Amino acid sequence: MFKPSREQARRLFFETWRKYRQREILSGIETIALEVILMHPEYHDILADAEHYLDKDYLPEAGDTNPFLHMSMHVAIKEQLSIDQPVGICERFDRLRQKMGNEHDATHRIMECLAEMIWHAQRNQTAPDAVIYFDCLDRQLNQLSRNNQ
Repeated sequence: MFKPSREQARRLFFETWRKYRQREILSGIETIALEVILMHPEYHDILADAEHYLDKDYLPEAGDTNPFLHMSMHVAIKEQLSIDQPVGICERFDRLRQKMGNEHDATHRIMECLAEMIWHAQRNQTAPDAVIYFDCLDRQLNQLSRNNQ
C-alpha cells in the first residue's frame, strides 16, 4: 500500500494543478486528483502557490480546514468506490447520493464517517474498522430518512 508523506501528498495536488493549467498529460492518480480539485475552486489559489502552502500547518483548534486532507479524503473515497472496498461502500454511497441529490454532498457525508473511523483507529491504536465506518454511514442514512419523512 502506498502511504505518501504529507509533502508527497501535497506535491501530488500542486503538480496536478500545474500540469492541468499547462495542458500537460496527467497520470492515473493525477486524473483522480484533478476531478477532486475541480470540485473545489476555493482551493485553486492555494494550489497555484506551492512555495507558500507546501509546509503550511492547518490547525483545527484555530478553525483551519486543511484543504490537502480534505482533497486526499475525496481521493481515498473515490478509490474505495472504484473497487467497492470495504464491501458495501458502493451500495451505501448510492443510497446517500439518492437522498442527498448529488455525488459531492454524499461524498462529504461519507468523509465524516471515514474521519470517525480513522479517529477511532488512531485513538485505540488499532486497524481501521469497517464496522465503525458502516455504523456511522447507516446512522447518516437513517437520519436523512427521518428528515425526509
